[in-house]
Amino acid sequence: MRERQQRVLTIVLAINAVFLVVEVVGGVVFGSLALLADAAHLLSDVAGLAIALAAHRLLTRPASTRHSFGLQRAEVLGAQANGVILVATSGWIVVAAVRRLGDTSSHHVDGGGMLVVALLGLVANVIGALALARVEHGSLNLHGAVVHLAADAVGSIAAVLAGVAVVVAGATWVDPVASIVIALLVVGAAWGLLRDATRILLEGTPKALDPDDVRSALARADGVVDVHHLHVWSLASDTPALSAHVVLDGEPSLHDAQERGDRLRTLLADRFGIAHATLELECHGCDD
Repeated sequence: MRERQQRVLTIVLAINAVFLVVEVVGGVVFGSLALLADAAHLLSDVAGLAIALAAHRLLTRPASTRHSFGLQRAEVLGAQANGVILVATSGWIVVAAVRRLGDTSSHHVDGGGMLVVALLGLVANVIGALALARVEHGSLNLHGAVVHLAADAVGSIAAVLAGVAVVVAGATWVDPVASIVIALLVVGAAWGLLRDATRILLEGTPKALDPDDVRSALARADGVVDVHHLHVWSLASDTPALSAHVVLDGEPSLHDAQERGDRLRTLLADRFGIAHATLELECHGCDD
């Protein structure tokens, strides 16, 4: 499945990279700020797909003495850089759009060419999103790529509507308005990207996990008296990790304690998807 996911990611990335160039050229040639704004949004898709593809490849690399957890956080650093670039680009688009709204008569927009390019972009985004959704299978990494493409499809729809308005009514003012709408979509995607990346780098609790639920599940397991010093964080966007002190009842042998620990780790993996769990097993509680 991982090989198939990587193959689909590569194909979708190539399609979007080619169309990114088409939209930039189309925006310049046809004088459409909306197409340039949508190209900026498409740039976020290309960067997001590249990050997802790199993450897929880096996740297969074994840990080393220099990187004991491997290179799983490379995608997080890339996501942060991507988010900063997107916010800066969106700011430029909004400033340019406001200036054009104040003087629409001096800017010629070829509505027909703009409409054709926007329709092609919409088709490319829909095909890419559907292809990735078919191989997603619970991967947060791929789900993020699908969300990016779906958001860009909305941006392409805004560019299509702007093209129709220019062709039908000669309303060139719709082009900068559409570009502002698309820029706001880009900022929304960038904000989510920056928020999630920062949470991981600060070792915050993963959004999908409630530490109290994890603690309760461990505490209710057979032979467990208490659970404390529990910490949950993310090694990467889709790789949660946990460490905790678990107090066992009685005075189990080393073999017994290891078997209980294995059962607890299986519980964490099956119920919460936590494959990286470090449990310190105790016969009595430790002082804070």
